[in-house]
This record gives sequence, structure tokens and C-alpha cells, in this order.
Amino acid sequence: MDDVLARYEPIVDDFEAFRAACERPLPSAIRVNTIKTTVERARRGLEEADLAAEPVEWHPGLFRLPEDQPGANWPYTHGWIHGQEEVSAVPAAVLEPQPGERVWDACAAPGSKTTQLAALMDDSGLVVATDNNLGRLSALRSNTERLGATCVAVTNEDARNHSLKPFGGMEYDRALVDVPCSCEGTIRKNPDTLEEWTLDHVEGISGVQKGILTRAIKATREGGTVVYSTCTFAPEENEAVLDHVLDSGECRLVEFDLSLESRPGVTEWQGREFDPAVAQAKRIYPHHNDTGGFFVAKLEVTA
Repeated sequence: MDDVLARYEPIVDDFEAFRAACERPLPSAIRVNTIKTTVERARRGLEEADLAAEPVEWHPGLFRLPEDQPGANWPYTHGWIHGQEEVSAVPAAVLEPQPGERVWDACAAPGSKTTQLAALMDDSGLVVATDNNLGRLSALRSNTERLGATCVAVTNEDARNHSLKPFGGMEYDRALVDVPCSCEGTIRKNPDTLEEWTLDHVEGISGVQKGILTRAIKATREGGTVVYSTCTFAPEENEAVLDHVLDSGECRLVEFDLSLESRPGVTEWQGREFDPAVAQAKRIYPHHNDTGGFFVAKLEVTA
């Protein structure tokens, strides 16, 4: 693990604290499903289930649990809550979908962000949830059903070739692009993540990410919003991907507020310079908020 993390020492402040945080277990968290209940009602339900849930300061609908048992209680079974890592709730919050809109979740399974989008939209409008892994789609469908997200339509396809035809050919108002990645930021939850890490995989998956984000920009209307996110620290999968789509002239990065402590995107990495605008992206490190690692950027479609 140290060998992989060491490559990030030049871009991480207080690197020793960062590395120490990566070695600690990740606190368990849940999100209240406001399609079926309210935050206060869910809080009372958790108390009745003898779960000492602690509210998360930056997000009113998130709670931390003392043990990793988000699904072993009746509020979960009733669809009141859903196990979701804290930073996993960031992209949908940044996208800010509105009731009645058309939204594309490009890499949707197993559905945590999909159902969060549906809840933010009051379960109205349309959320098209796409994934190319047929096995993972069963989890996506199960979660949407348990959480009562009826505005979700599921498609099994490669997001790089996503078709608008089944949904009337109309472009989306917003798109969430939480891409497959090298998952370095999940090592607190999955300590074995970095054992098979290779630079070849990082560079290979970067090509897939560029393809998916490019398709999302083209599938979203002019003036619409696209949020790009990963759970990795690798600039090859983060800023380099943004740099690639900015070259097209079809989008621009926009600033956004985030209650979590974060750092700006890096504009230089191992001798390569990126578009200065990538500094408007945000890097979330484990030692700043006691969370997993994450990267998120917000784009406006301009063409």
C-alpha cells in the first residue's frame, strides 16, 4: 500500500496523516431515504432499533453508525435508510437535480447514487440508470424497489455508447458520471484494493473514463450540468480526464460549494500540465474529514 500511496506525496498536504488515515477502518454510514420517510422519523426509527446513530455535520440526511450493520435492522428493511459511504453522497448533492428533470446516471449499479438522485427529485421526472455489468444490475433493481424509487429506468449498456432513443431522443438536463476507477480512495473499506494496483490499469481505465464523460457531455443539453467523480487519488483518472474533455470546447468547469474540507484539483502532475480550470475540481482526502478518498468536478455543457 505504501508504494502506491507514496506517488501522491507531492500533492497531499500532511502526507503522514494521510497515510495513517488510509490505514484506519472506515466509519459506517447510512443515508435517510426521503422518498419513504423524513430524517426525523428515520432518526426515531433508528433509536427504536437500538442503533446509536450520529448525525453527519455536513449532510442532514446522513448518519454514522457505531458498527458496520446498516442493513441489519427494520428501518433498512422498510426502505427508510440505505447504507452509503459519506463521500459517496457528494456527487448527487453537487449535481443538484430538480423535480421533474431528465437525469442520466451513467455508471449506476448498485444504485446508492441513483436512489439518492431520485430522492432529491421527489421521485418525479426521469432518472435513467445505466450499467454495463448485468450481474450488478440485479442489486440496482433491488435497491430501487426497496427504496421506492419509481422514477428510475434501468438500462444495460456501455455508457460510452448510450442511446437516447428509448427515452424519446431528448437530451438530459443533468448527468452524473461516477466512473469505474482504480478505487484507491476505498482502501479504508477494502484494505486489499491496492494489492493488484498497476499503472497500466490506471492508464487503461482512464481511456474508458474519458469515453464515458465525453458521451455524457454530448447527451446533456446546452446549459445542462454534468458531475464527474471518482474514488481514486490518481490524476490520470481525475484531472487528466477533465483536461481531455475541456479540449473539446463543449463544456466548462464551474465552481461549487462543498461543506466537506477539500483541496483543489492539481494543475501539474509528473511533468504534465493540465488546463488551469481543473483547480475548480475538489479532492477529498481521508485525513481531512475521516472519510474515504474522493474526487468531484462540476461541468456546464456549452455546446
